[in-house]
Amino acid sequence: MFGFKKKAKKELIASIDGTLIPIEEVKDPVFSQKMMGDGYAIVSTGDTVYACAQGEVTMLFPSGHAVGLTLEDGMEILIHIGIDTVNENGKGFSVLCEKGQKVKAGDPLVKMDRAYLEEKGYDLTVIMIFTKADAYKSFELSEDRNVKAGNSLAVTYTK
Repeated sequence: MFGFKKKAKKELIASIDGTLIPIEEVKDPVFSQKMMGDGYAIVSTGDTVYACAQGEVTMLFPSGHAVGLTLEDGMEILIHIGIDTVNENGKGFSVLCEKGQKVKAGDPLVKMDRAYLEEKGYDLTVIMIFTKADAYKSFELSEDRNVKAGNSLAVTYTK
């Protein structure tokens, strides 16, 4: 060999309990067609969204339905909770973090009122979008699709 070093894989843990799916399976073309970026999703069964890795909260939507994280390696991830939940203008969401806050994997970010949002008919799939395409080379979903927030590996990626 010529001394090529294999790039270390980085890990992202599950942000919520549920079933891990490819982003192409999200029931909204803005996400499934990767208009905002590539990524993955979790068809959620839990009610609290956690940080998927160590980083900083760099964006926080006033409605509480989305949080942006910037990881120490420059990876930027938008965690979008549900489809069309922005229409609730914050109702059904309790934000547990603030912009500029340093977080580690497993720190709580947002709690949703699952019963309220389901009663309103929302799809509560949580979508993780890699918003900075040049921050990674490739990624792959964990083979275990049933994930537990804060514990289960969701994705590995290389820089």
